[in-house]
Amino acid sequence: MRTNRRRFLQAATVASVGYLVSAGNAQEESNSPNEQLGVACIGIGGKGSGDADHAVKYGKAIAICDVDKGRLDGKGNGDAYKNAKKYVDFREMLNKHEKEIDVVTISTPDHMHAAATLMAMRMGKHVYTQKPLTRTIYEARLLAKVAKEKGICSQMGNQGTSLDSSRNAIAQLRGGLIGKLKEVYIWSNRPVWPQNPFDPNRTLTIDDYVKYANEKAGENAEKMINEKKNAIENGLKVLDWKLWLGTAKDRPYMPGLYHSFNWRGWWDFGSGALGDMACHHFTIPFAACDLKDPTWVRAKSSGHDFNMYPASSIIDFEFPANENRGVLKFHWYDRRGNQPPREVFEKYKIQPGGSGTLIIGEEGAALDVGDYGQNVTYYREGGEKIEDRVKVDVVYAENKGDFDLNQMYELFRAIKAKNPKIAVSNFVDRAGPMTETILLGNLAVWAASKRFDGDIKETEWGEKIEWDAKNLKVTNIKDIKTPGVEGLIKPVYEPGYVLDV
Repeated sequence: MRTNRRRFLQAATVASVGYLVSAGNAQEESNSPNEQLGVACIGIGGKGSGDADHAVKYGKAIAICDVDKGRLDGKGNGDAYKNAKKYVDFREMLNKHEKEIDVVTISTPDHMHAAATLMAMRMGKHVYTQKPLTRTIYEARLLAKVAKEKGICSQMGNQGTSLDSSRNAIAQLRGGLIGKLKEVYIWSNRPVWPQNPFDPNRTLTIDDYVKYANEKAGENAEKMINEKKNAIENGLKVLDWKLWLGTAKDRPYMPGLYHSFNWRGWWDFGSGALGDMACHHFTIPFAACDLKDPTWVRAKSSGHDFNMYPASSIIDFEFPANENRGVLKFHWYDRRGNQPPREVFEKYKIQPGGSGTLIIGEEGAALDVGDYGQNVTYYREGGEKIEDRVKVDVVYAENKGDFDLNQMYELFRAIKAKNPKIAVSNFVDRAGPMTETILLGNLAVWAASKRFDGDIKETEWGEKIEWDAKNLKVTNIKDIKTPGVEGLIKPVYEPGYVLDV
């Protein structure tokens, strides 16, 4: 193993800043968490179904909430939920059961994360909120602030944080295994949902659909139109559309357009490919490279209409130098096949795979071909694998069967120990700052709206966003011609939902 004084000191520094501590200092591990902690679940379809199941494994289901009555009834039939009260409005649920609830899971579309989480935290409840923590930058800052003020335990749903491999990789990189860290590349095969703002067949209202059917379907148009109208009527019997919209401005319901999964591709509800996957890919580089508070960000995109995210984007961030590294650049690529330049990989004789993360240091590179940090391999220039490792101590998550369950269990451990830092993806130290960085990338994509039909790598950069992280301000806002930038920093909620108090 190669080692020297510099690496020893770096490893010691890592331990001192809290990424690595003695593996045996958590006194609560001798007993399982208190299974009588009262749990309430907001959003119990899709990922929310698993989040709820994991939470009630260590607590007791008091109430469940979903704006989709079909999902609500289906979940309520489960053995763990038969005595749980059912609600379509989380505000009513939290108010009625405030004294019984200890922990709240929030697994809604992105635009409702902050409103539900803030209400729960302001009541003093511990929270597990899915990634990305919020839809806008200010919301992420505020959630971290309230979590700290209330002293509650928090965890963002980001299961890769509980993997031994990701925690070890963070330790190795901060310990200097590949030298001073210089650059990060991430590429994702997302989106895997409809995300083409210029789809000529896209219909957002029944009037749009009527026009489309009359133009395309000929004698079948009337049948198609009646079927769509019936689908809208039947959908609204099950789905409370006003509550689904929540903090967002009103728009008509169209079956399958937003609910139950395709909301990710819409600016008002989701955060696109970056919001969906960057929290996973970013776990290792964020912690290893101190990727907080970038000074500027810019993007290229295939174009968008300020309603739906672009089909593809490339984003560049620059981070200022700190005591552990110099100025660092981070590059993001989304859409299958949209990847960093080939020479980036050829330097280390590696294959990129469909999605992955590459962290480059002065003495080598770390490659994770995947989404969560399961398979990190280290290389020197020319392709030689780095087999040596820095000697470090790492606090690993307790293995309860899979990394989703491990991450939820870690929150319950933190609650029992009254130590929010046990939950590694807590809002204050990890989830809030990381979400701020990620969402700043979407701010740049918003400012790169011009439609482009060729190879995205050949298009021009959109407007550069110069960023004052401390004050959450675009310092060159007077030069930005793209409208609506401020709305992605701090949202305005519809009446009935509380952001600031």
